[in-house]
Amino acid sequence: MPTILSIKNLRKAYAGGFEALKNVSLDIEEGEIIALLGPNGAGKTTLISTVCGITMPTSGTVSVAGHDILTDYRAARSLIGLVPQEIALEPFEKVINTVRFSRGLFGKGRKDAAVEDILKRLSLWDKRDNQIRELSGGMKRRVLIAKALAHEPRVLFLDEPTAGVDVELRKDMWQIVEQLRADGVTTILTTHYIEEAEAIADRVGVINKGEILLVEDKDKLMARMGRKQLDVQLTTQLSAIPETLSHYDLALGNDGWTLVYSYDTKSERTGITMLLTDVAGAGLQLKDVVTRQSSLEDIFVSLVQDSQGDAA
Repeated sequence: MPTILSIKNLRKAYAGGFEALKNVSLDIEEGEIIALLGPNGAGKTTLISTVCGITMPTSGTVSVAGHDILTDYRAARSLIGLVPQEIALEPFEKVINTVRFSRGLFGKGRKDAAVEDILKRLSLWDKRDNQIRELSGGMKRRVLIAKALAHEPRVLFLDEPTAGVDVELRKDMWQIVEQLRADGVTTILTTHYIEEAEAIADRVGVINKGEILLVEDKDKLMARMGRKQLDVQLTTQLSAIPETLSHYDLALGNDGWTLVYSYDTKSERTGITMLLTDVAGAGLQLKDVVTRQSSLEDIFVSLVQDSQGDAA
C-alpha cells in the first residue's frame, strides 16, 4: 500500500531547551491501523499535535498524501481528522448541528446523507436532536469521532479515544475503527490500554522521551520478542529455590508454591524436559504445569525500561 503519512526527522524543542520530539521518523501506509504506546510525557500527544498543525515543529518535515503540513497546510489538514483527549464540546448545541458545523469548518458543502451515515455508524442517530449536555461521557466521545469524520478525512488520529470509557463501549469503538479501515481510512491511535493495541493494530510503535524506540508489525514483534513462561505448581511450599535447580532461569511465585521458568520460544531446545526431570529429582512433587505467552504489555514495559536504563 502507498504511504499516506510521512514523518522525517521531526523535532520539537521548547524555549527552555526541553525536547518533546527527537528526530522522529515514521512512514504510515494507507488503510493501516497503527498504535502508539508510551508512558505519560513520552511525546505521543506532541507528535499528533505537530502533524495536525496545532504545534509548530522545530525542524523536520511531515507530509500527508504528498502535501507538506507547512507549505501546503490547507490541503494537508483537509485530509486529517483528529479526536483529542479532552472532551471540548458546546454543551447546549444539538448533536447533529455540532457535526454539521465541523463539516462546514473545512469548507465542505452541506451533505445531510453523509452526516446521517456517520451518526448512524456511531449509534448517535437517535441522539441527533439531543443537546450535548444530555449525553453520557461515552456518547460525547462518539460525537468527537463524528466531528473528526464530518469532512471525510483519509487519516484519523485518535488520542486516547477510550480513556474513561467502559469496556463494552471500548469494544464498540474498536469495531468502528475496523469499519473505517474497510473504507480505506488510515488510523493512528495513542492508548494506555495495551489490549487495545493487541486487538486492532496492524503495527505497534513504542515512543518514550520523544524518541521512537521501534515500529513493527504487531504479530512479528510478539513473535520476535515474546517469551513463554512455564509455571510449575508444587504441592510443597518453598522458601528458596533448591541449589540443584539454581542453574535454571527460575523465580519463586505464588508465595513459594510455584516455580516460574522463562524460556525463549525460538531456541532449539526449551529445557523444559530436563527441568521437570530435575524438579522430580529434587524431591518436589508437581501439582500442575501451566504455560503462557508474553503479552504486548510485557514487551512494552521491557522496551521502556531498557530505554530508561540506556538514558541513565
